[in-house]
Amino acid sequence: MADVRLLFLSVAVAAMQLGCANDLDKPYLEFAGGGFIYNYRLATANYGFVVRRVRKIPAGTIIVAEFENPGGGAPIVVRQVAGSTRLSYKLETPTVTGIGANTDYRVEVGLINPRTKEVFARYSKSFRADLDQDVLPQKPPVIGPGYQPAQRGHSEFVSY
Repeated sequence: MADVRLLFLSVAVAAMQLGCANDLDKPYLEFAGGGFIYNYRLATANYGFVVRRVRKIPAGTIIVAEFENPGGGAPIVVRQVAGSTRLSYKLETPTVTGIGANTDYRVEVGLINPRTKEVFARYSKSFRADLDQDVLPQKPPVIGPGYQPAQRGHSEFVSY
């Protein structure tokens, strides 16, 4: 009976080690979507993406996204801190200019250890802009409080 238990325990430990080894082959993050957002009402454009956690990321890890700047110059850098239970992260640029139609813009995502400040994982992807920024008006077509972006955590009705 003891031999059967020992054999069962050995098989269980081997299966756990095999499962952990397979997990180490997986990336920490994968791109789940993204692209360009043209807001005609505000006469602005930006771009961003969502990454989904594939395997556990240590809490406090810094997620850094470097977006190619359509207007030229230095990349646009956006940071977020990873939570221990979050499954996805949305990263996006502020308003950008110079977007060209049928042009690919590269994004690099790095995971930084908060203690050592070293990058321990890096991923990249390109997003294609299908429209030129000229599709937007030069200035917002409406001035005033007629349009307010949604506020997080607010669900009450506000009238003007």
